[in-house]
Amino acid sequence: MDTLAKDLSGGEKARLLMGLAAFHAPNLLILDEPTNHLDIDSRRALITALNDFPGAVILIAHDRYLIEATVDRLWLVHGGTVKSYDGDMEDYRSLIIQGGKQRSSKTETAPGEDQRSKTEQRKSAADRRATFAPLKKEIDRAEKKTARIEQIIAKLDVDLADPKLYERSPEKAKVMIQARANAAAELAKVEEQWLELSAKYERAMGA
Repeated sequence: MDTLAKDLSGGEKARLLMGLAAFHAPNLLILDEPTNHLDIDSRRALITALNDFPGAVILIAHDRYLIEATVDRLWLVHGGTVKSYDGDMEDYRSLIIQGGKQRSSKTETAPGEDQRSKTEQRKSAADRRATFAPLKKEIDRAEKKTARIEQIIAKLDVDLADPKLYERSPEKAKVMIQARANAAAELAKVEEQWLELSAKYERAMGA
């Protein structure tokens, strides 16, 4: 509570802004990439909160999981227009792959061609997973490192919340405050790395 906003990590700033936005219980929330800088647990908590929110939410995001888990209506921004989109995220992915052209009709697909296409897509997805397995491991390592740093920060916060610490050992308190600031800076760096790696992996898997 006593930490200056400028000293917060990216994830902490995101959570603070979310709290400020929701503090007065608005009827409408407009969220632009709300999962940026959030760790896995915070993203899950956000999804739960959005689903429980009684008002309306306009959500702008590239986070496919967030979109699929929360929204009930999609809007497509394309060709200088904004219009309601009847398909789901898989339909949107197909639309992008086809360069924005809707498939004219399923009856135009030759017998067996659709099944072959799906088999090829599954094989391609499996090949991509194998190819980018090292990248996935980097993401997992970043998640584990984030969890470790958050535990360190939580422990420091508990110790620093004790008023007796500053009376008993002011020098120790000073060292712990610096350690907390260093940990917060490291957490911001790791979270940024996690975001970059995750975005790269999602682009690769969606290619």
